[in-house]
Amino acid sequence: MTLTPKQRAHLRSLAHHLKPVLMVGREGVTESTVSAIEQAFNNRELLKVKVQEAAPLAAREAAVLLTERIAGVEHVQTIGRTVVLYRPDPEEPVIRLP
Repeated sequence: MTLTPKQRAHLRSLAHHLKPVLMVGREGVTESTVSAIEQAFNNRELLKVKVQEAAPLAAREAAVLLTERIAGVEHVQTIGRTVVLYRPDPEEPVIRLP
């Protein structure tokens, strides 16, 4: 699934008020980080991940790693050190994309 620019804009507007759910720290993107994000996607479709300054990689690099390692995840946006990720619920999607 690839998001269109209109869909990305819609998701960005929905993510604006959200707080980061998880922090990527000094150890980078580890298996525990990936499993925590997968667990977070069980409860919501759109989430923010904060990449701390102590992390060994940039926010965009972390976004690429996360989208490669978690099935069905789309990178919506990176602003500074915050990454917005989207994965629709396979059974009952709450977010309707334009």
